[in-house]
Amino acid sequence: MTDFIYKNLNLGLSSDAPLVAILLCTYNGARFLAEQLDSLEDQTHQNWVVIASDDGSTDQTLEILQQYQVKWPAGKLTIRSGPQKGFSQNFLSLACDPEIKADHYAFCDQDDVWLPEKLDIAVGNIVAKQEYKAKKWPYLYCGRTAYISSDKKPLGFSPLFGFPPSFRNALIQSIAGGNTMVFNQKVKDILERVGLVDVASHDWWVYQLTSAADGMVYYDKEPQILYRQHSGALIGGNSTFLARLKRLKMLLKGRFFHWTNQNLIALDRAKVEMSRSNSDVLSLFITMRGAKLKDRFRLIEVCGLYRQTWTGTISLVLAALLNKV
Repeated sequence: MTDFIYKNLNLGLSSDAPLVAILLCTYNGARFLAEQLDSLEDQTHQNWVVIASDDGSTDQTLEILQQYQVKWPAGKLTIRSGPQKGFSQNFLSLACDPEIKADHYAFCDQDDVWLPEKLDIAVGNIVAKQEYKAKKWPYLYCGRTAYISSDKKPLGFSPLFGFPPSFRNALIQSIAGGNTMVFNQKVKDILERVGLVDVASHDWWVYQLTSAADGMVYYDKEPQILYRQHSGALIGGNSTFLARLKRLKMLLKGRFFHWTNQNLIALDRAKVEMSRSNSDVLSLFITMRGAKLKDRFRLIEVCGLYRQTWTGTISLVLAALLNKV
C-alpha cells in the first residue's frame, strides 16, 4: 500500500505541502457518507489521501466509496476491508499499519462534516511547532467540536476544556474525539511499535499514548468539524444534562472501571515508550485503584490526577468513593 500511495502523490500540488493520510472507517454509513466525502474534497489543504476501512457494511456504503474512488484522481481513495471487531479496532488497524505512510494522519468518522480549513489549521499547528518536529517528538492535534442534528441544525458545542492536556489527565479522561485528531509520524511510530491493543476507544488511547511518551498534545478551542448527533452514532456528545447523567450511570455500573482495566493492560505493553516520570505516575495510579478508601484520595493527590471540568471532578470523587476509578 505504501508504494501505491506514494506513486500517486503527483496530483498537481506543491511538493512542499505535507501529505495527510485520512484514516476513514465506515460501517453502514451510506446516509451521511457522501456529505462527509464532499467536505474532504472541499478542504483548503489539498495534499491528502483517504484510506477507507469498511467493517462489513450491508448498505450502499461501499458503492458510495467506489463512486468517489472513480470520481477523484487515481490514488486519492483506497478501500480496504476492516477487521470487523468494532470501531476502535477498525481505526487502530489503520493507525498501526506500517504500510500506510504520510507526513501526518487524521482520523475521520463517516457521518461528520469537516469545515474547509480543518486540515490547514491542524497541519499548520503541527508544522509551526518546529522544535517538536526537529526532535521528532510525538505531536497530537485535537479539539472541540460543534454538534449538529441529522439535518445539520446547530445543537451547541462539546465542553470547553481549559486545563492543559497531560498523562495525569489522560489516565482518567479523554478530552477529544478521534474525529478531531491529526498526528505526526512519531505518534504513528509508537502506535505501530505497541501494536493493536484491546481498548474501548482509539482516541482515548492515542491521547494516553502520546502524553505518556511526553509528546505534545494541542487542544484547539475553536471547533473545526461539525459532529453529527443521530440515533446511529456510535458515541454521542457530552454537552447536555441527559448525556452527563448517562455517563454517570455508566460509572455507577462499572463501565468506566472496565475501560480503565483495558487501558492499563494496553499501557503495560507500552511501558518502554513512556517517560520515567509518567511510568511512576502509572504505578501510583495502579496502587491507588487497589488501595483502601482512606488512602485513595491521598494517592489521587500524589498522582496529580485531574479532570477538565467541575462535573468531571465530582465524578472522579464519586468514582474514588465507590472504588470505580
